[in-house]
Parts: sequence; structure tokens; C-alpha cells
Amino acid sequence: MSRVDVLEGAVALITGGGGEIGGSIARRFASEGAKVVISDIRKDACDAVAAEIVANGGEALSLEADSSRPDQAQRIVEETIKRFGKLTTYVNTPASTTPDSLVENLSFELWNEALAVNLSGAFLMCKYAIPHIRESGGGTIILIASQLGQIGVPLRAAYSTTKAALIQLAKCLAVDHASDNIRVNSISPGSVDTRRTLRRYGTREVANKARGPFHLLGRTGRADEIAAGAVFLASEESSFMTGADLLLDGGYLAFKGLQRSEGPGGPS
Repeated sequence: MSRVDVLEGAVALITGGGGEIGGSIARRFASEGAKVVISDIRKDACDAVAAEIVANGGEALSLEADSSRPDQAQRIVEETIKRFGKLTTYVNTPASTTPDSLVENLSFELWNEALAVNLSGAFLMCKYAIPHIRESGGGTIILIASQLGQIGVPLRAAYSTTKAALIQLAKCLAVDHASDNIRVNSISPGSVDTRRTLRRYGTREVANKARGPFHLLGRTGRADEIAAGAVFLASEESSFMTGADLLLDGGYLAFKGLQRSEGPGGPS
């Protein structure tokens, strides 16, 4: 099988597909032969990704929706089936941004927002997607977690807790649906150069200088590097892999020499 068709015949639904990581996954999936549905709360963002895929000869559908709302999560899946007739792959990428805070100072509203966007949306999408993936003869589910879901992080309780829960959700789904020929894995990226980076640090240069040294490779990651991992998990190249977390963190967890000097807010 050539590299250009490792996802030939796949229909992939990607929530958060208008973001850098989600968009990069969508574009890479399309280049590998998949038909792609891009969903995001920002219509212009998912429209732009879909338009780029179509312009390059791929097939894509753009859907504006909030996957943390049950009715909209169900609609996304139904629209995918209506357009492409089946669903073989689901990728969950949405993530909320919560302020650095001790739990005692974090509002209940912000805590619930993190749960809704980072975790409940994944639950809802899997709830509605799994029956159709099963009906298609099986497929794959990929949940984008974080390396921060595996360690204690100062002032990031909401984010880190929800990302840890995604890793566990993937394991539980893998156990429940192995007999349906559905493989479920998570990906834990390290710090990746995205708009979230700019909101937190102002410029990419400042972000890379601040966060790069916490990675063994001395730099932050790129969205296309996470997309490459997602292609692997969605394809038959990972056919003996389920219930696992793919750590794409530039050596962050292996390299803790600077962890003690992270200062307020810690890593992200």
C-alpha cells in the first residue's frame, strides 16, 4: 500500500477541526485518501479547512457545531452519514482554555466549562459515533489528550484532570468495543505551536523560548507532527494497537531537569 492511500475508503469526522491540530489532522487525512468532515464552533475556521481540502482535490464537509451539546453532537454524526453514507474514524480535538488558578480560586463555571469542552464533548461524540462505526464494520477513535494528563501540574487542575480523563476514556472504550472491531487510542502531545500559545505568551518566539527547554528536543511541537501520529492510529499500520496513549511530547515526560524552575503557571 502506498503512502497516498493508507486511509483510502475511510470517512473521518474531526471535531475541533478548525484549530491548528484538528485542521492539520483533517488535511493530512484527506491527503491520505479519507473523506473528511470538519466540525468546529467557528464556522469560518472549519469552512477554510474544508475549502483547502477541496481545492487540493479531496472531499470535505464543513459543519459549524458545539460538540459539547447533545443535540449538536448527534447532528454532526447524522450529517456525516447523510453526506458520505458511513463513518469509520472519529477524532476528538477540542480543548478549553482555563486561567491558571488554584482550585480554591477557580470558579465553578470555569471548571464546568473545562469538563464540557474537554471531556463531555468527547463522551457525546463517541456515544453517537460508535453505532455508526460499528455498522461500517469497525474503525478507529482517537482522543487528543495531553502530556499534562500524566503528571501533576501547578495551577492547571481543570485542564490536566480532563486530559487525564480522556486517556482513561480511550482505554475504557477500547475494552468495550474491541469485539466491534473498533480500536480506540489517545494522543498526548507536548507543547504545540498554536493560537493557544499566542494567547498565553504573546508571540511564538517568546513561547518557544519559554517552553522549548522543557522538552528533550529543545523546542515545541508542530501540528503536523501530531497529525502524523493520528494518521498512524487511524490506519492499518497500527492494527495491533488499542487502548494505548501515543506520547508525542518531544521528550517532555522523560526530561524533567527544568521542572523545578517552571515558576507560576507551570507548563502548558
